[in-house]
Amino acid sequence: MSCDQVGNLLLFKFSYREAKESGVFVPASIVFWLLEHLPVNQDPNLLQPPAPPAIYQHDWDDQVTPRALSVQCRQFNDFIRMTIELDRKPNLTVLLDRGNVELMRQIMEHYQGDLINLDA
Repeated sequence: MSCDQVGNLLLFKFSYREAKESGVFVPASIVFWLLEHLPVNQDPNLLQPPAPPAIYQHDWDDQVTPRALSVQCRQFNDFIRMTIELDRKPNLTVLLDRGNVELMRQIMEHYQGDLINLDA
């Protein structure tokens, strides 16, 4: 993840098993909602996930990167399914295991001070 200079977007970049990657611009309002609703890790033996994909300037400049309009999450025992409604592509559904959910939560928490919650 990476934050824009204004503080109203995070760039989420997902990597998949087939060595593919995709990026999504996520408004701060969705980030704050996720921070309120994602579970905090309770397992002291949780394994760290693989390193996330790197984000470069061309990821920010890519004109085809969609913007998230909404996110729906469903929690299961060992993973969370996130369906992200996008503005110009079909919806993106990702399955995040508990390690990836915790990593995402910690990164969003790190950027929380840089983001402006316009819905507050």
